[in-house]
This record gives sequence, structure tokens and C-alpha cells, in this order.
Amino acid sequence: MFRVRNTILSDDIATAKFACDLARCKGACCVVGDAGAPVAPEEVPVLRKSWELLKEELPEKARQTVSNGGLIQKNADGYEINCVDGAECVFVQYDDEGVAHCAIQQAFFEGRLTWEKPLSCHLFPVRLKKIAGFVYANYEYVPSICSTACRRGEEESIYLSDFLETALVRRYGRKWYEEFCERCEEIRIKQMQSESV
Repeated sequence: MFRVRNTILSDDIATAKFACDLARCKGACCVVGDAGAPVAPEEVPVLRKSWELLKEELPEKARQTVSNGGLIQKNADGYEINCVDGAECVFVQYDDEGVAHCAIQQAFFEGRLTWEKPLSCHLFPVRLKKIAGFVYANYEYVPSICSTACRRGEEESIYLSDFLETALVRRYGRKWYEEFCERCEEIRIKQMQSESV
């Protein structure tokens, strides 16, 4: 583990190589899982606004899911976005190649929303949890979701810490991210030294 200000991070966030590859994974992180994306309380109003804007563009089954069970679910840790049949997020849209995309993010790219997507989605596969005044950041590797991204990261030599630059700057700011990159480099050097012994 290493620390950047009030955030404690697992070493593999510094050492893992990872870069999403939608053509291979088909957007599995939006579809596979046993719960919806975690959302912060302050994100709930923005999600409701996004739903009102986008719901007519989304599948009927998603609209029915929200009509029956609401857009946001309460869980033991806070809030999460509702899912269709316990699988795909209600904001999922599929393209002609069968790849799952986030409707919120697509609307952001088109200039219809000023908010890209929930922070937990932007940071995935890193998850944040606050405990006793500190935020703990863990790399949650899920083989059925992450294996293709790990393969691409290795092939193109892209570190997870670099891949998540935009999301981490969004969460913590540029100065924090620069400190984080310095610590990541230190962790990698130590790892290489230990492997060479």
C-alpha cells in the first residue's frame, strides 16, 4: 500500500497494466456483475436529470425496470444505479456490433450533458471506500471483465495509473495526480529492483 495525501492505494494500482478494449470486452463492466454502479449522494440528482433526458432512447426493459424499482437503489454502503434483471445498467445502449455503451457518456460526448458519468464508472476498475477519515483505493480485478483490458495494457505498455488519468484528475485534481504519478514511479522502481535480486 502507498499513500497520497489522505488516500491509501493498493500497490497494484501503480504496477498493473490496463487499458479498456471495447472491441474485445464488449463493454462488460456495464453489463456483468451482481450490483449496479455505486453512486455518491450528490450524483443522484444529476442521474435523475440524465434519466429524464435519455429514457426515451433507452430499451423498453430499462424503462420498465426503473418504473418498477426506481432509478437508484439503496444498499449497505450507500446508493447504486438499478440494473435490468440484475445485470446491465439501465443506462446501457448497444451499438451495431453488440458493444454496450453508457448513454450518459454518449450524451456528454454529443454536448447534451455536461457530466460524463458516475465517478465510480469513470474510475473502474479502481474502487474507493472511506474508512476513518481516509479513502482506500483498491484495484478490483474481475477476470470476466478485466482480462482483455489487461492484455491490451501489456501489449501497449499502458499502466492503469496512466489510463485513469482523466478520472483521477476529476476526483482529486491535477496536483494530487502529479504526486500520485511520482509515488507510482517509486513503487515500480522498487518492484523492478526486487525482481532483479
